[in-house]
Amino acid sequence: GSGGRPPAPRGRGSARAAAAGTIGEGASGECRVLPSTRAAGPPAGDPAVARSPCRWPELSSLKKFDEIKKANQAAAKKLVEDQLSSSSEDDDEDAEVKQGKILDKTFTIYTSQTDGDATELERTRQYMNEAFQSGAMTCLICIASVKRNQAVWSCCGCFCIFHLVCIQKWAKDSLFLVSSPLTDDDFGKKDYPWPCPKCRFEYKRSETPSRYYCYCGKVENPAVDPWLVPHSCGQICEREFKPSCGHKCLLLCHPGPCPPCPKMVATTCHCKKAKPVPRRCSAKEWSCRLPCGRTLLCGQHACENPCHAGDCQPCPRVSKQRCICGRQTAERLCASPQWQCDQVCGKCLPCGNHTCEQVCHAGPCGDCPRSGKRSCPCGKTKFTLPCTEDVPTCGDSCDKVLECGIHKCSQRCHRGPCEICRQEVEKQCRCGKHTKRMPCHKPYLCETKCTKIRDCQKHQCRRKCCSGNCPPCDQACGRTLGCRNHKCPSGCHRGSCNPCPETVDVKCNCGKTIIKVPCGRERTIRPPKCKQLCSRPPTCHHSTQEKHYCHFGRCPPCRQPCQKTLRCGHLCPVSCHDEALVKQTGLHQSAGPWEQPSEPAFIQTALPCPPCKVPIPVECLGQHEVSPLPCYSAHPYSCKRFCGRLLDCQNHTCMKECHHVTKLNSSADGKKAGPECSQCEEECTKPRPAGCPHRCVLPCHPGDCPLCHQMLKIKCHCKLSLLYIECLKLTCADLKEKELLISCKNQCPKELPCGHRCKEICHSGSCPLNCSQKVKLRCLCKRLKKEVQCSKIQEGKVSLECDALCKEMKRKAYEIKEAEAKAALEEEKRRQQAELEAFENRLKGRRKNKRRKDEVEVEQSSWQKYKNLIMLPVFGVAVVMV
Repeated sequence: GSGGRPPAPRGRGSARAAAAGTIGEGASGECRVLPSTRAAGPPAGDPAVARSPCRWPELSSLKKFDEIKKANQAAAKKLVEDQLSSSSEDDDEDAEVKQGKILDKTFTIYTSQTDGDATELERTRQYMNEAFQSGAMTCLICIASVKRNQAVWSCCGCFCIFHLVCIQKWAKDSLFLVSSPLTDDDFGKKDYPWPCPKCRFEYKRSETPSRYYCYCGKVENPAVDPWLVPHSCGQICEREFKPSCGHKCLLLCHPGPCPPCPKMVATTCHCKKAKPVPRRCSAKEWSCRLPCGRTLLCGQHACENPCHAGDCQPCPRVSKQRCICGRQTAERLCASPQWQCDQVCGKCLPCGNHTCEQVCHAGPCGDCPRSGKRSCPCGKTKFTLPCTEDVPTCGDSCDKVLECGIHKCSQRCHRGPCEICRQEVEKQCRCGKHTKRMPCHKPYLCETKCTKIRDCQKHQCRRKCCSGNCPPCDQACGRTLGCRNHKCPSGCHRGSCNPCPETVDVKCNCGKTIIKVPCGRERTIRPPKCKQLCSRPPTCHHSTQEKHYCHFGRCPPCRQPCQKTLRCGHLCPVSCHDEALVKQTGLHQSAGPWEQPSEPAFIQTALPCPPCKVPIPVECLGQHEVSPLPCYSAHPYSCKRFCGRLLDCQNHTCMKECHHVTKLNSSADGKKAGPECSQCEEECTKPRPAGCPHRCVLPCHPGDCPLCHQMLKIKCHCKLSLLYIECLKLTCADLKEKELLISCKNQCPKELPCGHRCKEICHSGSCPLNCSQKVKLRCLCKRLKKEVQCSKIQEGKVSLECDALCKEMKRKAYEIKEAEAKAALEEEKRRQQAELEAFENRLKGRRKNKRRKDEVEVEQSSWQKYKNLIMLPVFGVAVVMV
């Protein structure tokens, strides 16, 4: 992070993409304008561009290039600030915390509900944690990181992960080294195994991995999924638990050993006294803490230990017990009642001459060992003698086989061991190259050194008189291991060396946080995240720096408040700016848009404190408001409102913008206008009395307006006459007086709903509905009539009904009308019948003339004769259908 050039900003690609539609680069390297730029026209009204049509695209390209350049520089500055800050470390720490929480939640179900043992989950948790961390898994064969998209193989013994290619080469080399010393006759007769590089777990030749599988072995070549554990298929593991309990793993395909079985089973305690309770299958053995109570091996006491697994311990009680022979008594543990004392038996044997030489034993002593038939020392002759006499030698040759295994003892029968073989024989050396005559008991080794190459295929055997079965090479290998730090400590061998067994401590900057990594990985592994606070002294003016964790490189910029005293006396509140990043400008000018912009250069320098921005309450010039202003600009100001002070007219206020007002009298009111305020030049706008349409004759003035004596020209209530009335009388009159003043004293010309004229004098509002005009009222037949008041007819209070004479006259008129209608109908029928007969007569005469003489007459039915002559009366008119 410190000292070198900052890396290229990430935003450069997007900036280039934004400029792709404006500026392009041809094959020859010269700048050209793309169609998107040519399509647009030059700005209107620019004579220089109008005179030079090719100038405008160039200016537009330069403008866009400058914008992109500024965006790149801003992105570079932000990137440098992010690198110097500790925000990225905080993000990593947050990610680690979240990752730890996810793992904790995953394994919570294995420890919740009953007494689960969390220590058994540590191996699985460690493998899961390493799988999530980028670069944490290391192949011990090639000492390189195991990536997501690489084929891997996992050992079923130690669950260590290797590259598939590396483990295949390892297995091939191991099998070759084992089978290389074999002869042609022995080759292929035995299936030699190959070991795991880490745990030395042996695999058969047929178990050499050839394909890439997930951890659970279900899916071949699992796809890379960023949402799954690397090299996992995402399915349920379903591997058998070890030790087997009949259940299968319920986690998704995962690295490392399967966690303890989480299934719930009903099981009782060790002593079988308690009732079965549901427990995890992995912790199904439990103790009820009650006394065991089982009878001990002594047969006298019961086990007093709490409920336990397995056999009961020996009885811990002490009692006096006799030895086997019964001579001594001692206090001993009840668990071991049988014991031997140190005294010899000493009882007289049945022969009566010897005593028992056995130490403290049970039962009879047995017969005398010297009784019965006994053999001489060479074993050829047997004698029957009393137990008090010794067996003599037979005098024959010994003939026992000597230590050489070839010759026999030539001495006479004797007691004790035979002598060494002293015969001279022709002996061949071990390598088979030389022979020599010498005593049989002496070995013969020549001085010839073996020249065969040992199994390491590097060194000669060089052993004197070697039999041909040369021992393994006893020299050290000494080759540099893959870690590049150590040499192979094994004996000289063929093939690849074993991985370096050493581990290296990778420390943080302060050295308090240490992690162990395989030797060789310390150059590529990231240092551990140290939770200790950084102890470096501050580089700014503060006495102590902000608390942050231990780290490499420069400390992040100080973010404490500056707290320097400003000129105004306040303290600087902004963040410390003693080491601010400032971009250097003017160092390099680009020759043209084709030149790639250089990386912006930043330097750390101390910046001056900014202006004081402590809010100070300041009143505006017109004393309208008090606003908090920054300390550096705290002086009277104009609030941009209207002045609002009351002018001398006492009706209007000053409309000038907020300004300074001089107080002529110290006791004067702060709301009165001063000499700087404007003068009122408006007309009087005070409200006039209700009904007065005239303006005040005076300019804007204080107090009440004078009375109005002008004449008003208005129409009367009936709108027919014009009246002239003084304005003062009309505005001061009440409702009754106004009604009389506006009335013309004539009859109202309005027409009532009944059609008669209103009888009232000129009045306001609607006319009364009680019409007093006399009208004639008739019955329905118009024969009877009567005079009544119009208002009563409108109200429906008066009606005139027909009498009996009127009803008789109506009945006679109705009968006359019916007789006339009936006579008219009969007349119409007679007329239609006459027309029909005349029409039929004319129709018969025409048909007789048209018939031919040679036509055969056919008898027709009555319907065929008259079907075309049908007359239908429709609305009194005869219609003939032809």
